[in-house]
Amino acid sequence: QVQLVESGGGLVQAGGSLRLSCAASGLSGSMGWFRQAQGKEREFVAAISRSDDNTDYANSVKGRFTISRDKAKNTVYLQMNSLKYEDTAVYYCVAKTGGYVGSLRDGYDRWGRGTQVTVSS
Repeated sequence: QVQLVESGGGLVQAGGSLRLSCAASGLSGSMGWFRQAQGKEREFVAAISRSDDNTDYANSVKGRFTISRDKAKNTVYLQMNSLKYEDTAVYYCVAKTGGYVGSLRDGYDRWGRGTQVTVSS
């Protein structure tokens, strides 16, 4: 059973950068990130296929966030640049064994516990 452990969250000023990491134990296929701000629905952020040939981003983060993975370390990263106050949320790593599901929340069968990202304005 794949377990996911996120790290790298914290407090940053608007315009700053953070890099989130998600270490997966066991084999994982496509992976991604979702986030949930207080009082809001959980939303898709980014996803990457197992072969790395597919990536998807939410419109709100395109051009600012980059998802990547290190297969040797079984780790996926989310580089977040030009952070905005509205990026404040708990960020969850997700994984799916099998085909690429992109932004489909219900398509993922493994979720991490989340890491808090707070952007001060």
